[in-house]
Amino acid sequence: MARKQAGDGLLQLTNQICFAVYSTAHAFNRVYKPLLDRLGLTYPQYLVMLVLWERDGVAVKDIGDRLFLDSGTLTPLLKRLEATGLVRRTRSADDERQVLISLTAQGQALKEKARAVPQAILAASACSVAELATMKNELVALRDRLNAMMQE
Repeated sequence: MARKQAGDGLLQLTNQICFAVYSTAHAFNRVYKPLLDRLGLTYPQYLVMLVLWERDGVAVKDIGDRLFLDSGTLTPLLKRLEATGLVRRTRSADDERQVLISLTAQGQALKEKARAVPQAILAASACSVAELATMKNELVALRDRLNAMMQE
C-alpha cells in the first residue's frame, strides 16, 4: 500500500468547497423542481421571472448581468418564456440593438402563485431566516471575491 503524501487531504472530495457548493446546488434543484413544475417554470426561467417581478421592462443585457448569464444562454430561455405567454420581447425605441423584456398580464399573475416558493424552501432547509441570510451573504461575498480575482 502506498504511503499517503503530506497534503493529500487537499485532494479529497469531501474537503472541496466547490463540491459542497455543487452538491448543495443539486439538492436545491431537487427541492425547487416540483415547486416550479407547478408554476410551469424551469429554475433558470424562475430566476428571470424574479428579476422581472422586481423591475419590469428590462434589457436582455441587464437580465444577463443580474443572473451572470450571457445572451447566448439567455435568448433561448427568453424565447421559451415568450412562447408560454409570460413575457414580451420588444426592441427599444431608443436603441434598436437593445431588446427589452416585459411581463405580460399572465407573467404578472404568476407572481402570486410564486409567493409560496420561498416559504417552501425555508421549510425544506430547516434553517432560520437569519441562518439562511448569513449563508447567502457569505456565498455572495465569496462569489464576488472569485469574480474579482478573474477580472485581474
